[in-house]
Amino acid sequence: MGRIAYDGAMNTTAASKPRAVLADDERLMREQMRARLSEVWPELEIVAEAKNGLEAVEAVRQHRPDIVFLDIRMPGLTGVEAARQIAQLELDDDGLLPEIVFVTAYDQYAVEAFEQGVADYVLKPAERERLAITVERIKKRLATRGTPEAMPSAPIQQLLHRLASQLNPGGTSAYLQWIQAAVGSTIQMIPVADVLFFISDEKYTRVQTAQLEALIRKPIKELVDEVDPKLFWQIHRSTLVNVNAVSGVTRDFRGRQIVTVKGHPEKLEVSRSYAGLFKGM
Repeated sequence: MGRIAYDGAMNTTAASKPRAVLADDERLMREQMRARLSEVWPELEIVAEAKNGLEAVEAVRQHRPDIVFLDIRMPGLTGVEAARQIAQLELDDDGLLPEIVFVTAYDQYAVEAFEQGVADYVLKPAERERLAITVERIKKRLATRGTPEAMPSAPIQQLLHRLASQLNPGGTSAYLQWIQAAVGSTIQMIPVADVLFFISDEKYTRVQTAQLEALIRKPIKELVDEVDPKLFWQIHRSTLVNVNAVSGVTRDFRGRQIVTVKGHPEKLEVSRSYAGLFKGM
């Protein structure tokens, strides 16, 4: 089955219905959410349902929906862990990540973190009035996503790291401080704080500092979970950049954001999924 081009403009036009995946390990909750959504957003098409986080990730991979409703507490993968995997899916270069709505029975996960605008939330049981507010927010985000008018948001990995630590406060570990990397025929220990950016290809990730370039066998999707998300922002599915190393952001002839880096001539492209990161900077 060929991959579907993930085009936000295509999915949000009047001629095309918005599409969603609904994930909850409780069948009654899925049925209630589906019924409530049909009332407040009748044109929304539920293209798949999932009983756990693994099924949710696979459903997103297969259907490329516009929105994913994720129960925070699910077996296999939690909704937060599923969201982290969804954020690392191999999308087309012009693709956009789906909008994420977390569904939770725990209000403590639902206030501070979601105010950043990366995702929305719905408390169980889903009330029609509150769900209608979420729907209006999502509609606005879909209408402007991938454009200069897109709503500004903090990096999604920051939100997901925060939620993961709330869900499992005893299981968090310190962020990566050193990179052991091959530089020519030698192995060097590189302080993570010195790294300007990471760029991955199919097998290796390039570690670039102001003084040297090195290679490691670790994909970006693993590094995202190991480096401090306040220091390193993901700007493309294959690129992490040190926020302190960003000297400026411009646009090319296609309207794409281009990051320039202090102390290095390389220019880094920002994919449409992360276009909101530098708004207001």
